[in-house]
Amino acid sequence: MFDNLQEKLEGAFKVLKGQGSITEINVAETMKEIRKALLDADVNYKTAKAFTDEVKQKALGQNVLTAISPGQLLTKIMNDELTLLMGGSVDELELKQNPTIILIAGLNGAGKTTFTGKLANYLKTQKNKKPLLVAGDVYRPAAIDQLEVLAGQVGAEVYTNRESKDPVAIALEGIVHAKQNGNNVVIVDTAGRLTLDEALMDEIAEVKKATNPHEILFVVDAMTGQDAVNTAKAFNDRLDFTGVVLTKLDGDTRGGAALSIKSVVNKPIKFVGTGEKMDALDVFHPDRMASRILGMGDVVSLVERAQQQFDEKKAAELQKKIRKNKFDFNDFLGQIQQIKKMGNIKDLMGMIPGVGKMMKNIEVEDDAFKGIEAIIHSMTPFERENPDTINPSRRQRIAKGSGTDIAEVNKLIKQFEDMRKVMKQFSDPSAMAKMQRMMKNMPGGMGR
Repeated sequence: MFDNLQEKLEGAFKVLKGQGSITEINVAETMKEIRKALLDADVNYKTAKAFTDEVKQKALGQNVLTAISPGQLLTKIMNDELTLLMGGSVDELELKQNPTIILIAGLNGAGKTTFTGKLANYLKTQKNKKPLLVAGDVYRPAAIDQLEVLAGQVGAEVYTNRESKDPVAIALEGIVHAKQNGNNVVIVDTAGRLTLDEALMDEIAEVKKATNPHEILFVVDAMTGQDAVNTAKAFNDRLDFTGVVLTKLDGDTRGGAALSIKSVVNKPIKFVGTGEKMDALDVFHPDRMASRILGMGDVVSLVERAQQQFDEKKAAELQKKIRKNKFDFNDFLGQIQQIKKMGNIKDLMGMIPGVGKMMKNIEVEDDAFKGIEAIIHSMTPFERENPDTINPSRRQRIAKGSGTDIAEVNKLIKQFEDMRKVMKQFSDPSAMAKMQRMMKNMPGGMGR
């Protein structure tokens, strides 16, 4: 995500490296490189020019403190301006009405129906809502089937009428069904358009008029770059939508759509899709995205993802096992599953400041834990619960069963044992107290 733009912005900042002050000349040169980087990222030309003009004006009006360099100061200004460019603050869904009606619009292939399923999952798990999905796409073959499958995956209800070819009637029937069955959010999935087809645009305008939705979300493929922005403008002229959803953002290294769309249509980005799984949907935070674009990471989002997978009861049980030195391979496997649920490993590492740059040229597969899981699954239940009993002959059998070699099995068990020792040490209050006393008694220690 944004790899190319990040790399080129870093190159632009090098113009100021070693400079003692910000001047008209060195800022102009830096802005030229930044504008070029933005245009290469498929950012709208007018947006790129207005952005760099604003950054330049603010940079020239700043005095460089002795504690920071011109490059650091410009990074701070860039971070603030990128945040503003993408909306400034989070724009939450309007969910006060009962039922809240959300209309989904977009071109074919943008990931509209998949997003509908993801949104239902988000509303259920994050907002404690009871959503109803309405299958309003009467044209695309298997569109209704796809929505039913996705709804089944997230445990949501679907309203369908396979006999009808009238999307307005189906949407209204769905709303009635929701009121009768206690659904407090209605998500209407409409037909995608191959192009800006006038007849289909009239049709969705009729659905809007009949249902009077509280939210109209325009779903667009981020990988189409500037085309996404142009399409958004055309849809907004007809529908006056309330927000944008950028899908496939994890596959877009340029980022032009995310950086341009707010300034062109003056509508907020509300969600971004970051993968195929039903939980791969993030509320859009302009400030966090700006930090990631500038290579500063996004620790807040990383912590939030971890908290979503955090189970206090299980954590307390795990803590007891660690204190008693009973942490076993079943627990280890459970921790791996939690990490995998948080998302793509490379994407997670990119959220850690500084690590994103290190990972730039390193390929991290989505199944990075595959070998470890294979080894653990090749152990017997007894061996998983009693790691100390895994002797050389057992290791040979585990290696053969997992399709690995004995060296890999030995390495995993050694790493597991080392990890257990560290976990035990840091979970023992007396050991921590002893460590603190030792630090206080050291020359120049913390207690002096």
